[in-house]
Amino acid sequence: MSWLAGMWGPLPLLLLCAAPRVGSSWWYMGAVGSSRVMCDNVPGLVSRQRQLCRRHPEAMLSIGRGVAAWTAECQHQFRRHRWDCSALERGQRLLGRVLQRSSRESAFVHAISSAGVVFAITRACSQGELKSCSCDPKKKGSAKDSKGHFDWGGCSDNIDYGVKFARAFVDAKERKGKDARALMNLHNNRAGRKAVKRFLKQECKCHGVSGSCTLRTCWLAMADFRKTGDYLWKKYNGAIQVVMNQDGTGFTVANKRFKKPTKNDLVYFESSPDYCIRDRDVGSPGTAGRVCNQTSRGMDSCEVMCCGRGYDTARVSRMTKCECKFHWCCAVRCQDCLEVVDVHTCKAPKSAAWTSRT
Repeated sequence: MSWLAGMWGPLPLLLLCAAPRVGSSWWYMGAVGSSRVMCDNVPGLVSRQRQLCRRHPEAMLSIGRGVAAWTAECQHQFRRHRWDCSALERGQRLLGRVLQRSSRESAFVHAISSAGVVFAITRACSQGELKSCSCDPKKKGSAKDSKGHFDWGGCSDNIDYGVKFARAFVDAKERKGKDARALMNLHNNRAGRKAVKRFLKQECKCHGVSGSCTLRTCWLAMADFRKTGDYLWKKYNGAIQVVMNQDGTGFTVANKRFKKPTKNDLVYFESSPDYCIRDRDVGSPGTAGRVCNQTSRGMDSCEVMCCGRGYDTARVSRMTKCECKFHWCCAVRCQDCLEVVDVHTCKAPKSAAWTSRT
């Protein structure tokens, strides 16, 4: 079982970390003054994760921010699809059901969540929020690129530390059992970590007379998390179905016509359900009530989104910004206008009760 599925119970631990409040684990830790008590009472952690939690309690808060980031990014990427990564809002156990399957949705969630931890820990290092790390200590002295010589300065994001911490924390549960599913999760976790590092970019500031670049100071910075999400979304769409090889040490493609997956690709074992109806066993909230696009020919079209069940149309009024004008200097001022639009929502199936095979 993955680290994510294990924690999606009565107390979704890392999500609580994102916004400490009375009654949460972090409030409790402050109340009793002991990170050990807090870490021992967080559900779903294996021994290695509890050790890291006790050793780096402040990092757990950063991981909580990473959970918020990857959850929002997952919902953004799947906003036009039947499965829209909204299981967190519709029922915490639904996401756990999705993660129990070896589908491409599970592959994406593992990759984006692992990436979220890397991003959050690395950012916390640069902002001085963690005792165990700071800016990248290797980026010192002078260097050279295609534009000439420059000096390392500023604060380069310590991506190596973020990757190292994420690997230790996220992969800990998978390493407890080297079965086929564990290998799949480890592969996708690594793909997520590599995706963040892929968009590390060099930024520079020029120094000299009249802004000339006779001297440059440069540093490495992570790109916006959206770039990682967009990249992993492409990998989701090109995810490769695999089977275990004969000696159980790796993968081989399920269909010989497809290429062998690289370390950057997402892999999965099981085909996805259609997510048309509410089904607890597969973690599907169904598409009843989802807004669809009447004029689209894509996945968000009413025909595809509603699975052929049809849709209802309601005329609604909403306030929008209109007649916007630029005023020197430097503001854009708009009028508030009332707009009447048609909103199309998918009809429910004839039997709207939860489907379960058990």
